[in-house]
Amino acid sequence: MGGGVTVFGPLGAVSGGGGGSGGGGSRVPRVGRWAGLRRLWSRPCLLLPLRRGAHDAAVPDVGGVQSRGRETLPRRPYEGVMWLEILLASLLGFVIYWFVSRDKEETLPLEDGWWGPGARPTGGEDESIRPFKVETSDEEINDLHQRIEKVRLTSPLEDSRFHYGFNSNYLKKILSYWRNEFNWKKQVEVLNRYPHFKTKIEGLDIHFIHVKPPQLPAGRTPKPLLMVHGWPGSFFEFYKIIPFLTDPKNHGLSDEHIFEVICPSIPGYGYSEASSKKGLNSVVTARIFYKLMLRLGFQEFYVQGGDWGSLICTNMAQLVPSHVKGLHVNMALILRNFYPLTLFLGRHFRGLFGYTERDMELLYPLKEKMFYSIMRESGYLHIQSTKPDTVGCALNDSPVGLAAYILEKFSTWTNSEFRDLEDGGLERKFSLDDLLTNIMIYWTTGTITSSQRFYKENMGQGFMAEKHYRMKVHVPTAFAAFPCELIHAPEKWVKFKYPKLISYSYMARGGHFAAFEEPELLARDICKFVGLVERQ
Repeated sequence: MGGGVTVFGPLGAVSGGGGGSGGGGSRVPRVGRWAGLRRLWSRPCLLLPLRRGAHDAAVPDVGGVQSRGRETLPRRPYEGVMWLEILLASLLGFVIYWFVSRDKEETLPLEDGWWGPGARPTGGEDESIRPFKVETSDEEINDLHQRIEKVRLTSPLEDSRFHYGFNSNYLKKILSYWRNEFNWKKQVEVLNRYPHFKTKIEGLDIHFIHVKPPQLPAGRTPKPLLMVHGWPGSFFEFYKIIPFLTDPKNHGLSDEHIFEVICPSIPGYGYSEASSKKGLNSVVTARIFYKLMLRLGFQEFYVQGGDWGSLICTNMAQLVPSHVKGLHVNMALILRNFYPLTLFLGRHFRGLFGYTERDMELLYPLKEKMFYSIMRESGYLHIQSTKPDTVGCALNDSPVGLAAYILEKFSTWTNSEFRDLEDGGLERKFSLDDLLTNIMIYWTTGTITSSQRFYKENMGQGFMAEKHYRMKVHVPTAFAAFPCELIHAPEKWVKFKYPKLISYSYMARGGHFAAFEEPELLARDICKFVGLVERQ
């Protein structure tokens, strides 16, 4: 063959001489080359580079091109050009996708539902708003006392403090106070200090309090603010923050922003009726509360929440962004993005990932602040996300068990270091009257099981499997980062989920139950945020 190379491929059989004009080879006509090139473009899989076989054997490439012996075929000029064009086209496609996905403002579909017993009635739903009062009876109180008196406790391990859960030695003190000193009738009067109402929405009796300012400067109108609680809290969490918002001047705050506050109970919590059907999750709850605000006459309003309340308010902003003037949260579920992966490198490349010194203090050491913390504090979540009714049977039958189960969260979720204390640090931030009032709301309504089902409805299909977890929120947003929250969320993380984040505050102190624990701090941050929104 005169030392030439024969190539079999999309250009046909091409013979090339070993050099000069006497190699016996023939050149492919110019027209034929371009015709072959056009055929090559039409078969992109043939653009792979030549593969060299072991032991100098001829190895055909995907396109049928061969190399024989130690001689190699020179790369044709158009191959490099085509690879460059493919690379540029891919890069351009990625850039276009990034811009489109970044600017795309999705909304959740605003659907409808019926969660009451049986089928939806043919007639329209009663939309009246009815006054409601919390009531109690001697029979209810006597039954509670009898159950407390019959308690059976297990002695704690020596020096276990709150590391094994609620310490039964300290529980005895709480039970003694509950049985002999706590005055439920007096606390009912405290609950009725604010106006309560109920109204039917999607087949359920929804409970809420609606607090208007006691006095307004001339020509001023209050700003409507919806505040949503979580688990194991209740609407009662907001009782101490309400005066700062509705009557700020008499409570040491500026009266630039005065609110009327609406605090509903999540369906199945406290005085809101529980669903009779499966599927009532955070999105459904957001829709129900949106309908509540419309029924009260509010077309635009602010929303605020922590725990489940933060997710419900987030969902409301995803459902009806044109109605939500601003969203303020003190907790955010934002694990479905790239940023949590940066935790493993963040300690060494803080600036690269946008972490501040305060972020570093709250995130590291990573093993303790994230991994161990999540493992310690998430056991309840697995139970309630899978079989809430089983543990609910025990808790709904025993006020002592209910108190231990809930109060343990008010200890370690307020400050994880409280587990090192014999009393769990409960009375460092809360009074026993306040803590037991929240317990009584669950006990007297028998709603611990239905409240726990909310976990099953939101996580039973898989952790963060619903579409709204992948969606961004396109309303003005504020985030209050309390230092003792279960998981710290740096500003970069929050801004990924909430692109219109206009306020991010490192709070001086406080944990998971922000409104209950630090009402003035939270109220000030809400007012600061609303001021930013109003000036936009």
